[in-house]
Formats: sequence, C-alpha cells, structure tokens
Amino acid sequence: MLVAGVSGSGKTTLAARLATVTGGPHTEIDALFHGPGWVPRPSFLDDVDRFTAAATWVTEWQYGTARPRLAARADLLVWLDLPFWTVTFPRVLRRTWRRSRHREVLWNGNVEPPLHRLLVDRENIVRWAVATRHNYRELVPAVAREHPALTVVRLRSPREVDDWVAGPLQHSLRGTGLS
Repeated sequence: MLVAGVSGSGKTTLAARLATVTGGPHTEIDALFHGPGWVPRPSFLDDVDRFTAAATWVTEWQYGTARPRLAARADLLVWLDLPFWTVTFPRVLRRTWRRSRHREVLWNGNVEPPLHRLLVDRENIVRWAVATRHNYRELVPAVAREHPALTVVRLRSPREVDDWVAGPLQHSLRGTGLS
C-alpha cells in the first residue's frame, strides 16, 4: 500500500494507521532516504527493494527515484488530495514549527533547521510543500495509466480519510486475513 500527497498532508500518519489496520509493516520512507546531514543514503533503493519484496507493506509514495518501483509493486495507492491552504499548509507549518522549536531528532540524527530559515532556504519543507502542492494532480493520474491494476483511492478531506478507513477499507479487508 502506498500513501501519496504533498508534504504535510498526513502521509506518514495514514500509512502508520493503515499498517495498524492491516497488520502489515509500515516503513517510513523518509527514514530510508535521509542519511546524516540530510544527505541521501546510497542504499536507499536497495532498502526499498528489500521491504517491497514482502507480501504486505505500507509506505509513503515519494522520491522520484523510488516512485516507479513502488507503484509497480503496490496494489493500492491512497491519494491525500486535501485542501492545501486550509488543511495541509497549517499542518506542515505546525509540524515544522514544533520540530524546529523542540529540536526534535528525525531520521539519522537530523533536525529541522531553525524556522527563520524558511525565508532563505529554498528546500525548507514549508516552502517545498507550497511549491509542489499541485504535483500529485499529474503524478497520480499518470501512474494510474501506467499501472491499470493499481487501485487509486482519492481522499479530499480529513473526514473522507476517517470514513474510508472505517468503512470501505475495513470492508475490503474482510476475508483477506489482513484485518
């Protein structure tokens, strides 16, 4: 299972939730990608190959180098297409502020830079979210065309997310041994 969406949309939170519901493992793809000092890990794609070789898995659909192999091996892609300015932007801003303020250790010892770097750092996650907020509107339909067997579920509000997890997802898992 894959969860797609702009930074701050709740991909990791939903992926962890899906893993709990299905009983499958959740691999946080950011933890595989980022090495110390925010440098990409050389073993990233090998790590992706390793966890996607399992019968069940859940992760976030990101990083251009990994997206094709993830999509080819998944059977479900959940697209969090939430309202950006009223839902996602406040989430990514709050999360980044909290992580920065508390110097929260993320992956491989990395921490968010001070929030004032937002003004000068083009790769600041808040700026990245704003700049890439429309990307999935092209990426998801393209991957659906490339992989017709991939089921795509588009969720457009936090309530739709909750309703889908409680209803259609639960229903689809009955009899599969995953719930």
